[in-house]
Amino acid sequence: MMLPTRVFLHYLDRLDQLLQHLAAFDPAVAANRLHPGMAPLLQQARTAIGFTLRVSCPLAGRDIVSFEGEEFTLEGVRRELASTIAYLDALPAAAFDDLAARQVDTVAGFAELHFNGPDYFLLYGLPNFFFHYSMVYAIARQAGVPVGKADFDGFHAYPAGFSFPA
Repeated sequence: MMLPTRVFLHYLDRLDQLLQHLAAFDPAVAANRLHPGMAPLLQQARTAIGFTLRVSCPLAGRDIVSFEGEEFTLEGVRRELASTIAYLDALPAAAFDDLAARQVDTVAGFAELHFNGPDYFLLYGLPNFFFHYSMVYAIARQAGVPVGKADFDGFHAYPAGFSFPA
């Protein structure tokens, strides 16, 4: 059985690595946006983190928790991330045994949605998480933070100085 937490824990670790690169490069990049109508990098990170809990908790039969602190800084969001990782890591695999039978009602913007467990995870939760996670990566790249695909997924490897031809 695929555990939602397995996917999220892997990519939350990647998010933490991206935020570490950002902090070392220029913490001010956390306020950057791809477009004036979009949330800044730090809010994109916080939203991605929140989606892991918003998805995993109901699928595990638990109330949704949040570790959002009042300190909306790079350090504060990294603490929120660490608490989220610890929480998700502690969820027992058995909590997801009846994932296929779960029904999840949620709101997306102004839309009221109703899903079975697998559809909630695969059609709603994962795409929303990856949207916000990708925005963090894209904003960081646009600002010149030295990150690449290996930093995004943790699997690719490229030699130092490698770039794709234009």
